[in-house]
Amino acid sequence: MNDLDDLTAWAGALLHKLDTRQRRALMRAVVTELRRRQSARIAEQRNPDGTPYEPRKPRLRQRAGKVRRKMFARLRMARVMKARSDANSAVVAFAGYASRVAAVHQFGLRDRVNRVGNLEVRYARRELLGFGEGDLEALADTLLFNLET
Repeated sequence: MNDLDDLTAWAGALLHKLDTRQRRALMRAVVTELRRRQSARIAEQRNPDGTPYEPRKPRLRQRAGKVRRKMFARLRMARVMKARSDANSAVVAFAGYASRVAAVHQFGLRDRVNRVGNLEVRYARRELLGFGEGDLEALADTLLFNLET
């Protein structure tokens, strides 16, 4: 049994004792913390297991000295990375076109380079969402903190 199953079993017993309004507030706190941690990890350019993302491929006509942005800067924004919760679930997901871009990188799929071109490329696998080291402990701490208040 993995840590996520253990956390689910442990938290399930606690959540069962709460009424719907309390569960909804607790899930909102959990999903907010989860989105914050996922966004911070994406900003660090790290997979959930702690390994760095595979770097971008070099461009052919790249000018020397040009500053490049970090990958996935827009995917970390709150308007794209949505945190949804109700009394029974908490979900962090990408919205709109960003969900397609995120899925291509999450699973290392093939996609067109631009909208009008025919050039397709297999993108490297860069896991955007997932439980990393310390995420489960942080979720357990968030649950305990919100249950005390």
